[in-house]
Amino acid sequence: MSSRRKFLTQLGLTTGSLPFISFANPLFAEEAKMHIQKGNASLGMATTGDDDFWGWVREAYTTSPNIINLNNGGVSPQPKVVQDAHIRYYQYCNEAPSYYMWQILDQGREPLREKLAGICGCSPEELAINRNATEGLNTVIFGLNLKAGDEVILTRQDYPNMINAWKQREKRDGIKLVWLNLSLPEENEDTLVKQFVSAFTTKTKVVHVTHLINWSGQILPVKKIAQEAHKRGIEVIADGAHTLAHFEFKIPDLECDYFASSLHKWLGAPFGSGLLYIRKEKIKNVWALLSNNEPDGPDIRKFESLGTRSFASEMAIGAAVDFHEVIGAKRKEERLRFLKDYWVDQVKGIPGISFNQPKSPNLSCAIASLVVAGKKPEEVAGELFTKHKIHTVAINWENIHGVRVTPNVYTSLKDLDKLANAVKKMIT
Repeated sequence: MSSRRKFLTQLGLTTGSLPFISFANPLFAEEAKMHIQKGNASLGMATTGDDDFWGWVREAYTTSPNIINLNNGGVSPQPKVVQDAHIRYYQYCNEAPSYYMWQILDQGREPLREKLAGICGCSPEELAINRNATEGLNTVIFGLNLKAGDEVILTRQDYPNMINAWKQREKRDGIKLVWLNLSLPEENEDTLVKQFVSAFTTKTKVVHVTHLINWSGQILPVKKIAQEAHKRGIEVIADGAHTLAHFEFKIPDLECDYFASSLHKWLGAPFGSGLLYIRKEKIKNVWALLSNNEPDGPDIRKFESLGTRSFASEMAIGAAVDFHEVIGAKRKEERLRFLKDYWVDQVKGIPGISFNQPKSPNLSCAIASLVVAGKKPEEVAGELFTKHKIHTVAINWENIHGVRVTPNVYTSLKDLDKLANAVKKMIT
């Protein structure tokens, strides 16, 4: 019982004390605090060239020694401290499930909500904790009050689950879907904004914007699109599945009305964890997907009526937030962009090599999309894995064809040198 009381006590401490990591692994927490202090003293150096710091980060993961994982854009591994927290919470639950789940771990949801609100830059009353971006976005897509003839703008490059959700509303309710087909990569934000604005009509009620196109790594200017949409009374949904904890921003800065993200991507939280953001004044306008006693009420918690959930997985999100804060959002963004540029710069001038991601730093970060002339994406990805044990993913979606390569903070420069050499061998 003392350890349970310790859990609740630590969650009540300030966010700077790394309460979730401290509970899961006190020794690792002390190491982390030391690196926070060192990093704050030399932030610029720690971004790219501090081998000690990034070596420590790499050791915090349990990566495979047999393959080089460069598909972190699909789902990222969790730092060991997050895995440890998950296992520890899960074991507690199994000692007496109905007691430890609802009377102990469930009491950590509000401190966790506050913790997440800190990195999102919003009120805790605007965040629901759920399982992934698909669940969060489906909640909004099916919860908005739309009627036959209302228009929704989306793109052919959006994620299939979202496209299918909107098609279901079209089939069920008679709304009209207005499709944009983006030509990517695009280096000019205003060109992208104009494509969306040109589709606006007096019947447009919603614009669905994918914050980062997962197929290629293109970042869309959500804020500029939202500003134009709001001038016309149009609501904005942002699909942030690939952006939260990837590069630095605060959700309210996007000026969107709705936002959802998968925390098992760039935050490194347990698989099947996510969040939903809804501007406070909009919550009452969205029906809960899984109903509770007030499905049209103003409380964000109405979107958490999931029945029995994995409390262990949920609470371990806190350790992932702590670990993210050890690195720092800006330092993480700069490191990820550095890693992408590091290997791209080694091969970008080679005849037959091209890329689908933008060159502009503000329009791309960790994700690159490699094209090798004369080879299909699946051939390139297959050769990288078969000959070099480098795991990537072939992309063939609408007008985007390439191999998505996505390093993460634990990726070493030596691994990226192997990737660059493997690409060079394909051309020779």
